[in-house]
Amino acid sequence: MKYVLVTGGVVSGLGKGVTASSIGLILKACGLRVTSIKIDPYLNTDAGTMSPFEHGEVFVLDDGGEVDLDLGNYERFLDIKLTRDNNITTGKIYQSVIEKERRGDYLGKTVQVVPHITDAIQEWIERVAKIPVDGKEGPADVCVIELGGTIGDIESMPFIEALGQFSYRVGPGNFCLVHVSLVPILHVVGEPKTKPTQHSVRQLRGLGLTPNLLACRSSKELDDNVKAKLAQFCHVPLSNILTLHDVPNIWHIPLLLKDQKAHEAILKALNLLGVAAEPNLKEWTARTKIYDRCDETVRIAMVGKYTGLSDAYLSVLKALLHASVARNRKLSVDWVPAGDLEEVTYKEDPEAYKAAWNLLKGADGVLVPGGFGDRGVQGKILAAKYAREHNVPFLGICLGMQIAVIEYARSVLGLHDATSTEFNPETKTPCVIFMPEGSKTHMGATMRLGSRRTYFEVADSKSAKLYGNVSFIDERHRHRYEVNPDMVSQLETAGLSFVGKDETGRRMEIVELPSHPFYIGVQFHPEFKSRPGKPSALFSGLIAAASEPRWKVSNGYSKLTAWNRHSPKLKAHQNVKGFKASNGSLNGVYTNGNGVYVDGSC
Repeated sequence: MKYVLVTGGVVSGLGKGVTASSIGLILKACGLRVTSIKIDPYLNTDAGTMSPFEHGEVFVLDDGGEVDLDLGNYERFLDIKLTRDNNITTGKIYQSVIEKERRGDYLGKTVQVVPHITDAIQEWIERVAKIPVDGKEGPADVCVIELGGTIGDIESMPFIEALGQFSYRVGPGNFCLVHVSLVPILHVVGEPKTKPTQHSVRQLRGLGLTPNLLACRSSKELDDNVKAKLAQFCHVPLSNILTLHDVPNIWHIPLLLKDQKAHEAILKALNLLGVAAEPNLKEWTARTKIYDRCDETVRIAMVGKYTGLSDAYLSVLKALLHASVARNRKLSVDWVPAGDLEEVTYKEDPEAYKAAWNLLKGADGVLVPGGFGDRGVQGKILAAKYAREHNVPFLGICLGMQIAVIEYARSVLGLHDATSTEFNPETKTPCVIFMPEGSKTHMGATMRLGSRRTYFEVADSKSAKLYGNVSFIDERHRHRYEVNPDMVSQLETAGLSFVGKDETGRRMEIVELPSHPFYIGVQFHPEFKSRPGKPSALFSGLIAAASEPRWKVSNGYSKLTAWNRHSPKLKAHQNVKGFKASNGSLNGVYTNGNGVYVDGSC
C-alpha cells in the first residue's frame, strides 16, 4: 500500500479537500486504484450532531456514517463508496483506546498519547486503507489521506506525531507528503509573498514531516522566480512546486495538476513510475470544457434556513450543477431565506419580504432541502404552495417532502392545523410523525441512516421513469420523522400519489402530484449519490422541467424522460454585478448575498 498525505498551512479553507480529491482523481486516471481517508481533529465522534454553521453539511454514506463534507468530494471525484471508518476523528480514536483500557487490553500499562493514541491512529489508517471502495476485490493501490485543520493546531498534534512515525515505518517509496499552503499577493505591493509558506514548512519539518511537494494557493499563477525561492528555502525540488491559482471552476484543478506533472512527482516518490500509465483525463477535460461554454441560465430558488452558508447545502448544489451541466445549462441558485417569506417578516422587514418573494417568483424551479427544527417552516410551506399552484417545477428533499405533504393537507384537505409532531408534539392532525424506532434521549447516530431500498408502487410515475423504469432504487437517508401512514389514503383520495414506499409498504418514500408538470418530494437524499458524469435522476428531472419555457410548463408539458436533449433557446438572465469568490477558496461559488452562481463546483 502506498500513502499520499495532504496537509495544510498558514490558514484554513485553502482547498485541501479539493486538492486531495484531485490528486486521487489523477492517480486513478493513471490506472491505479485509489481510496481516501479524512482526519478531523475535533473531539466529536462524528459530524452527525454538529450544526451546519459549525462545519457545513453532514455527508451521509451508504453504511449510515455521518461524516465530514470532504468525503463527499472524494466520492464525487473518484466515483467510489466510502465507509464511516474512512473519517477519523479524535473522538473515535480516544473512544477506541478507552474501550481497550476498560477491557484490560493494555495489561496494566499507563495509557498515554504516545504510544497508545499514536499507535491507534496508525493501526486505524492501515486497516481502513485496505477496505475496497470501488466495487472491486482486494485493497487499493494508493490511499490519499487528508489531515484537517492547519499545521500548528494543538488538537492536530497527536495525528502529526502519529503520521511522522507512520512515514518512517512504511519507509521511503511508500509515503508522499503534499503540503498545501498560501502564497498571498498583497495589493499594496502587487507581488507574491513566500514568507508564510516558508514558516509553515519550517514548522512542519520541525514536527517530523518533510514535504515532497508544495501546492501553493494563490490568486495568480506563480512565476519561476517565486517557485525558485520557495524551492531554496523549503528544501523542495523546483519541479515539485505546484501552483493552484484561482480558476473558473474546480473541475480545472486536476487538469492544473496534470499540466504541471504533479502525477510524475507523486509517482516517483511512491516508486510507481514504471507501473502507472499516463493519466487519461479526456472525459474529465471534455466535461470541464462543456461547463465553461454553458451560457443559457436555469434559475433554481433554494428555500432553506441556512442560506447564509452555502456549505450547509453543498451536496445539493453539486447535484444541481451535475444535472445542469449535463443539460448544457449555467446554474443560477437564488438563496431564499425561508423565514423571509413569512407574514411576520412582512411586518418587521418589508424589504426582505419583498426581495424573498421576488426571488421565488423569478425562479424557473423551486427546491426545498432537508433540515431540522421549526424555524422557517411556514415560509417553506408557502414556497411549496406557490410552486404547486403556479405549476413551477418543485423538488422537496427529506423535510421538503414532509413540507409538501403538510401544505397539501392544509390547502386541499382543509386541515388547517395539520403539521409535524416535530413542530407541535400535541397537534391533533399529525401529517408527519416521529418514527417508532427513533430515540428521543440520544441525538448521535439514532436517525434512520444510510442506504435504504425504495420500491415503486406506480410504474408510470414521473420518478420511476426518471430512474429508468426500475422496480426499486437504493438511496441514502437521514431522518427521524416520516409521513403518517394513517393519513395516506386521505391524501391520495385528494390527489397526491405516494409512488414509492419502503419494503413494508408503510413508510412513504416518494410523493408526486400527477396533475402537476413536476412536483416531487422524496424522503431520502438523492444528492449524496450524484456524480459529475452521473447526475441524480431526480435533479436531472428538476433541471429538465425548469429549463422548459414557462408557458409549456404551465400547460402541463414536460418531457422528463428526455432530460438530456437540446431544449428550445431560453433567454439567459443577466448576471448580477459585484460577484466575488467566497473565502477566496476553490469552491467556485460566487455570491452577492441572495443570488449565487455556482461555477463548476464538483
